[in-house]
Amino acid sequence: MGNASDISELDPVYQGRGLRIGIVMSRFNKDICEGLLSACETELARLGVAKEDVLLVDVPGALEHPLVLQKMALSGKYDALIAIGAVVRGDTYHFEVVSNESSRGILDVQLETGVPIANAILTVDTEEQGHKRMHEKGRDASRVAVEMANLLKRL
Repeated sequence: MGNASDISELDPVYQGRGLRIGIVMSRFNKDICEGLLSACETELARLGVAKEDVLLVDVPGALEHPLVLQKMALSGKYDALIAIGAVVRGDTYHFEVVSNESSRGILDVQLETGVPIANAILTVDTEEQGHKRMHEKGRDASRVAVEMANLLKRL
């Protein structure tokens, strides 16, 4: 019986060169989404993803993401996808419905298609929270997409 250090391990790979990335962005809460997108694009470039290997698609809101992501995943054109959006709590139950169903749909698309999707749809109580989180979450989404695309190629 070997010790734990004898176990093979796949370390994260953040090399984006040659990866094809699709981004689906909501138009709802557009200022937060633009901040997410800006941070996302900057990080993708830093990781070596070429601009010509990235396609940005706009959708009305978070509930429209899963269908468009599914179509893109099934096309075979993308190594990973990124969902960008912002759902800000209102006075009704609608916030929970949109947040939960959007997340569930995105997870379903990943599991059904085998294409990784970085979910950067912020769910926040206030627009201010969205502005505070958008840059870090945009960067994180790019790193997740690149890491997962590389990981799945290696498994």
